[in-house]
Amino acid sequence: MSQYFENDSELKSKLQKNEVQVLGQNFIFFTDYGVFAKKGLDFGSRLLIENLEKEDIKAPFLDVGCGVGVLGILLNRLYGITGDLIDVNLRALHLAKKNAKENGCNGLEIFESNCYQNVQQKYALILTNPPIRAGKTVVYNILMNAKEHLEKNGTLYFVIRKEQGAKSILSDIEKVYHIHIIIKKKGFFIVKCKI
Repeated sequence: MSQYFENDSELKSKLQKNEVQVLGQNFIFFTDYGVFAKKGLDFGSRLLIENLEKEDIKAPFLDVGCGVGVLGILLNRLYGITGDLIDVNLRALHLAKKNAKENGCNGLEIFESNCYQNVQQKYALILTNPPIRAGKTVVYNILMNAKEHLEKNGTLYFVIRKEQGAKSILSDIEKVYHIHIIIKKKGFFIVKCKI
């Protein structure tokens, strides 16, 4: 079975249009087989975007493992801030570009990068709903190495599920960042990290 963090040229396509509402605004997200969030917006990503602290919503931002572009597009449209969206999945990137256009976004760069491999700059805000199924090495790369790409007072936000190892991840990440759990809901944790 193909996973959303892989590229599978044999994977069939079935484009699906999803209409979602976030913080009183309407969005359209196209999804397909082999990308994350079949319904366009998963619970964890919604919880993350709806619980960002206002003082941390600054440009430029980086959406790591952007999938079909949900977090980056929401940030851009809801708050008017610019940033970059990266993923390793080419189908997801294609859809992220389509979704950015569909939702009238401006000031977004969407490009391929395996974690931070092709990332050249530093950001005020990095956010991610990390691909847990890609394994601990990938998840830890995304979370631990974000600090190398944060501006001086930059912030990392991520979402993690209790049943997917939240306790051990939080214990390890506390060795690198000052962390604050913004909210716990239905087994999901929204975590804010500062250097």
